[in-house]
Amino acid sequence: MSSPSPDPQNAGSGTNTGTSSSISAMVSTLIPVAALAIAYFVVFLILRSKLARVYRPRTFLGTLYNQERTTKLPDASLGWFGAFKSIPDEYVLEHQSLDGYLYLRFLKMITIICFVGALITWPILFPVNATGGAGQKELDLLSFSNINSNGKNRYYAHTFLGWIFFSFVMYIITQETIYFINLRHAYLLAPFNAVRISSRTILFTDVPQEYLQSEKLQQLFGGTFLRFWKVTDTNKLEDDVKERDEVALKLEGAEIKLSQNANKRRLKFEKKNKNVKEKEPHGDEEAAITSRWLEKKDRPTHRVGKIPLIGKKVDTIEWSRSELKKLIPKIKNTQIQHQKDDATLLSAVFVEFISQQAAQSAFRRMSPRKPPKMNPCATQVVPKEIIWKNLKIGTTQRKGRKILANTFITLMIVFWSIPVVVIGAISNINYLVDKLPWLGGEVTFPAVELKTQGWYMAFQVIQVFLITTFSSGAAAVVTQIINEPESATTLLAENLPKASNFYISYFIVQGLGIAAGNILNIGSLAMLTVVGKFLDKSPRKMFNRYITLAGLGWGAMYPKFGNLGVIAITYSIISPLVLGFATIGFALVYLATRYNVLYVLTNNIDTKGVAYAKALQQLMTGVYLAEICLIGLFAINTAPGPIVLMAVFLGFTVVYHILMRQAFKQLTTYLPGSLEGDEQIGLFNTSDEKSYDATKAGAPPSEMAPVTPSGFVATKATLLSKVFDPRKFRSFDSVKTLIPNFPPPRYEEQEEALAYFNPAVRSEVPRLWIVRDEMGISRREVRDSSDVVDISDEYARFNEKGKIIWDTELVDKENGDVANLENVPVWEKRIDY
Repeated sequence: MSSPSPDPQNAGSGTNTGTSSSISAMVSTLIPVAALAIAYFVVFLILRSKLARVYRPRTFLGTLYNQERTTKLPDASLGWFGAFKSIPDEYVLEHQSLDGYLYLRFLKMITIICFVGALITWPILFPVNATGGAGQKELDLLSFSNINSNGKNRYYAHTFLGWIFFSFVMYIITQETIYFINLRHAYLLAPFNAVRISSRTILFTDVPQEYLQSEKLQQLFGGTFLRFWKVTDTNKLEDDVKERDEVALKLEGAEIKLSQNANKRRLKFEKKNKNVKEKEPHGDEEAAITSRWLEKKDRPTHRVGKIPLIGKKVDTIEWSRSELKKLIPKIKNTQIQHQKDDATLLSAVFVEFISQQAAQSAFRRMSPRKPPKMNPCATQVVPKEIIWKNLKIGTTQRKGRKILANTFITLMIVFWSIPVVVIGAISNINYLVDKLPWLGGEVTFPAVELKTQGWYMAFQVIQVFLITTFSSGAAAVVTQIINEPESATTLLAENLPKASNFYISYFIVQGLGIAAGNILNIGSLAMLTVVGKFLDKSPRKMFNRYITLAGLGWGAMYPKFGNLGVIAITYSIISPLVLGFATIGFALVYLATRYNVLYVLTNNIDTKGVAYAKALQQLMTGVYLAEICLIGLFAINTAPGPIVLMAVFLGFTVVYHILMRQAFKQLTTYLPGSLEGDEQIGLFNTSDEKSYDATKAGAPPSEMAPVTPSGFVATKATLLSKVFDPRKFRSFDSVKTLIPNFPPPRYEEQEEALAYFNPAVRSEVPRLWIVRDEMGISRREVRDSSDVVDISDEYARFNEKGKIIWDTELVDKENGDVANLENVPVWEKRIDY
């Protein structure tokens, strides 16, 4: 039977190509996902008050400062909703981090964009599409594809509503970028931040050899120079420190195993002789009791040598003590040499200035292309965020790595298409039945995170969105195209909007499934209640797992949900129904994230909010794609009026976006001297970025007068400052009330002196923590090992079943109780550089 020819009256938009199964597909996705989400949420309600470490660690962990802990919610299964709702989002800024607060704001912002978009489009586009006369069914009835060629004037509704909605999206992006600028400036200029060593320190790379001397740096930076740290080649030292730590932990494990073996024998004896209870050993009795429960075979052994399982067998405890006696003094002497610069120097240096303002001025003006050709690579970065190995990389090698990384990732994105096409086809299977820490040589983890955010967003948009969209659209009409190739463009114009049905299901999965899974916190639940008990065989591991809070990876999370925002914006006019499901999906993800950010998560990588600003600009991708797709669809359906109007608006979008990015570039990169007067607006009217030349300047970079632009540059700066002046927006005053009044950090003299040395240069010998037993074995081991290494058996013991337990009350701070962290043998003081 031959297939019917397309109706000439419907040739512009295509014809009804068969029965749609969009509603059944949506329901088949919704029911199982909703059932699973409800089950997850019920389990969460049951366990929330019982498993405090899993579901509310930020309310009691003593490793957090008082101002970082969140107020505890009521324990009732349902009675906590009101209290949770009453906590403002700004609470996160005061108690967690700037990044955490802005990520939460990002999810809320996208939810609002989708909700307002639905209010704008639904009342008009639903009836316009539904009465379009192209014979579509079910959800496809409400999409662009249901307008036949006789209804081309209806496209004006799509055009002008696109103008309105896309303008709204750009307004929100602009407003939020200015909000970010005002908030970031106020937060980073706050006294508790401004006095931190990291706020006053710049990392320079590619430093000429002569400028690795104190005299030259003092001469260059003048009175604003305070101190500096040279970067040394620590390859051999790092290997020695790693070996020392491994040997120390091997000794710790062997000591614990020794006591554990004896304790098992003791428990087995007591089980057979229930009425016999061993008394606590003391004095001369200790040796006798110890020998009673220990046998020679109980002492841990291992083989030494380059080939495992073949080398000489040695007593692990005695061998470890012997090795530590050699390694500890050797490493200490080497560390002193590095601190005194008696080592190979690398072409990098950390320079501390007397003030944050001086550091910012130097950071903005110094240039790798002008004398002394020092590259101001990073500022406001704490020592733990430095990728020390990458400081060894020279300029040429760093550029080469960037090229290789960019090429590799580009190829990966392109050639990932094949499996994604298959997934897209499977998602619309009913229509077919009919027939990758060396990224780019970056030297800080925040820089790597931001680079990852850019690349992962490209991957998400190209693979998860575009490839899937077009493969779904093509798969939906493959039979018709095979039968009548001449109708390909017509059929694709009709069915491309149908690909939105895939994303309706996608938003259901993300909103219900992911949100419910996140709030149940399955990973932490499993690790802290079951898996950890099998993996953690020492008090050290138990303690570290207990105090370590999970964090969000901004390089992965922003692109994941930013891409969903791009999808919603792109389909907002083509298939406005997507906006409703997107609103619900984003709202659920926002609520789940809100709970976790308040009560569970921490911020492991501090981008100072820059990831948020980057994500805002990435949302513009959705505006561009929406406008381009509409122009394409209008062109296929030969609607010249809408084509011209949307093309004009596309041009306006490009111009506005360019101006916005130019206006905000320096405001999002640098800090003003203060928020008073014209300091902020001064970043518009200065052209001294990367302008300092030591051979021509008559003063240090931090003391140079601002360079005033002239000509066209001055005219453009004046125009941009009038349009985008942050002081004109309400957020300029409102954000000042949100900034927490934390006490400024205080540093001991040694902490300041060692701040920016390589971790291997300042690494201390690990203090060992073993388990106290009733037989006196652990105390004997503490006594015998203490001459070599600091060791303790306090606050950890074997319970009646022989399991290792430790005193968690040392870390818990509930209801005002004082946590005694300093008593934990392996506790390390937190230093807020």
